[in-house]
Amino acid sequence: MPPEGTWASSAGRRRNMQAIRSRDTGPELALRSLVHAAGLRYRVAAKPLPGMRRTADLLFRPTRVAVFVDGCFWHGCPVHFVPPKTNPEYWREKIGRNVQRDRDTDERLTGAGWLVLRFWEHQPPGECAGIVVQEVRQRRGVPAS
Repeated sequence: MPPEGTWASSAGRRRNMQAIRSRDTGPELALRSLVHAAGLRYRVAAKPLPGMRRTADLLFRPTRVAVFVDGCFWHGCPVHFVPPKTNPEYWREKIGRNVQRDRDTDERLTGAGWLVLRFWEHQPPGECAGIVVQEVRQRRGVPAS
């Protein structure tokens, strides 16, 4: 059983939540594979700004492009998010903080001259990769092919 006052409602739920990946998810790997196949190189799970305690899923430092692949549950997708029935107040606040942090991250990076690209996990990887490749090449001054 989890300790008194913990966020997990049961030991099983706690194990399940701890097993959820924060990086190298299926949608993220699919996007990375396609972007790499297009000839672009990037950093994975890297901090865009010094001292910033947030990481981008793909980071193109020279062109200042930060890419995030947001999970529908954790980031409150307007299409697919379904609030849990257990402990709904906790989850409403938790997801709300995640969304608020995403907006703050976007503002801070944009203010520092970065282009922020955000995709939902349900978006087709090929479509997302096409946008990433186009934006990075454009910022590099490479004509569209």
